Amino acid sequence: MDKVALKQKILDLISKTERDLVELEDMTQPVVPENSLGRISRMDAINNKSVMEASLRNNKRKLGKLKAALQNIDKDDFGLCFDCKNPIPEARILFMPESNQCVRCASRR
Repeated sequence: MDKVALKQKILDLISKTERDLVELEDMTQPVVPENSLGRISRMDAINNKSVMEASLRNNKRKLGKLKAALQNIDKDDFGLCFDCKNPIPEARILFMPESNQCVRCASRR
């Protein structure tokens, strides 16, 4: 596995996730009642806010995992499943560098 390329990919993902977080935080501001919003439009705005809040939480979690992966990339156990200790397939690590579980263990949750 090319750890230099993987480190760069993780850094790029961290940067993108941080940009996404700024955007999501703007979208999750409280829905202000306005005269121009009807009841249905206000309900849609509140629903959209809930969706954005869930996305914000997921992105924060992902950012934490990406930073942890970056810190752990040079450790001997990097690329081993946290649960079963078997190697995580390289394709999975390249696709989801924040993952610390193999597909089998991750699907059990």
